[in-house]
Amino acid sequence: MDEEEVLGTARIPGNVGTIILLKRGDEFILRVHDTELMTSAAHLSEDSLSHLVCGRLKHLEAPTLLIGGLGMGFTLAAALASTGPQAKVVVAELIGAVVEWNRGPLGHLAGFPLKDPRVSLRAGDVAMVLQTELEEYDGILLDVDNGPEGLTRDSNDWLYSNEGLAAAYSALRPGGILAVWSSHRERSFAMRLAKIGFAAEEVRVPGDPTNPDERHSIWVAKKP
Repeated sequence: MDEEEVLGTARIPGNVGTIILLKRGDEFILRVHDTELMTSAAHLSEDSLSHLVCGRLKHLEAPTLLIGGLGMGFTLAAALASTGPQAKVVVAELIGAVVEWNRGPLGHLAGFPLKDPRVSLRAGDVAMVLQTELEEYDGILLDVDNGPEGLTRDSNDWLYSNEGLAAAYSALRPGGILAVWSSHRERSFAMRLAKIGFAAEEVRVPGDPTNPDERHSIWVAKKP
């Protein structure tokens, strides 16, 4: 097995933990708390997050999307590839180093999507965006932390609480789509979405191209 090379580290705001960027052979890894949060070798479910939203918004010529969590840029790249030249994509990323890594050593993986003129970057917590904007977005894509059960920051749990989901509901235009990525299933989450007023479904998607048994969950919720 190839040795791991540490390319960068950064403190996670509001937490005692650290996010680490590593390279192992041709593979890039984001690791938090000794857990691989993301790897460049497996991003099928991140791509699916965009495809599931953009496919439901294809009737719109100029959709406005909000992506919570930049990661390695795969979700953003898939959203750009799935929308037209008039689309607008806002990316909210809390950790400044993740943005710099996407402009540097990670950028080639997804084709440097931050350079696309349709993209605008918000440096900060996506929760703040949701709380300050009303009926601004046609699609909201949340790929924050490990899903509804937070891993890197306890405050991420707010996003998936009734209050956080209500904020997302308010930030969506009528007919808008909220999609939430998760590494695991949580059956109560669909009921939480329904309580807010969403029509929701859980979609199981492939996670790792080398392991057909690995599946991730994406909740797709429509605002009436």
